[in-house]
Amino acid sequence: MPKKEDAEFVACMEDVLDVYEMPYNHIRPVVCMDEKPYQLLGDVREPLPMRPGDDRKTDSEYKRNGTCSIFAFVEPLGGKHHASVHEHRTAVDWAHEIKYLSDVMYPDAEKIILVMDNLNTHKPASLYRAFPPAEARRITRRLEIHYTPKHGSWLDMAEIELNVMTRQCLARRIEDINLLRSELSAWETERNNDEAKIQWHFQTGDAREKLISLYPTYITADH
Repeated sequence: MPKKEDAEFVACMEDVLDVYEMPYNHIRPVVCMDEKPYQLLGDVREPLPMRPGDDRKTDSEYKRNGTCSIFAFVEPLGGKHHASVHEHRTAVDWAHEIKYLSDVMYPDAEKIILVMDNLNTHKPASLYRAFPPAEARRITRRLEIHYTPKHGSWLDMAEIELNVMTRQCLARRIEDINLLRSELSAWETERNNDEAKIQWHFQTGDAREKLISLYPTYITADH
């Protein structure tokens, strides 16, 4: 958590909480995004297969096959999901994911309300690194961006999505990036078929009561 009486944190937090209280609107979808590094691991010894009355046995020794980055998008009220894997987590990688969000996931949206953390690559400027100016501006104009506060990544519902992804798909060794892409594609399809939604219950009133120490003591102007 941030320091006490942090006005900047409170302002960003209440802005995001206002977004989460908006009713579902298919032409103005609220989408949360996040990304995480992933370690590719292979087996040194072939695991022993599962058999009646006995679990599959995997040796504790493993080999490292490098790292990659997983991007996750979730529309909490619409039950729409997307996950992808990049070799790196650069500004250009993020920009191409945002173009996919705009043109493939929500081509008919009036505006995409995007909630994410304030990572240095998560900026409209990154679109200008990846695309010609007119294209970068076109994509930017389709977005309404709301940033979670520093030390407040828990306010991004995409973190919940990544936790579900880890439990259901990633809690095992995956040795190469192509296999990871295949596994996440299958997981994404299942999540979309289920239209899995996220119910968010923490509201501004809760924040003002439970996180009161973060709110600064306001000063009345002299007249």
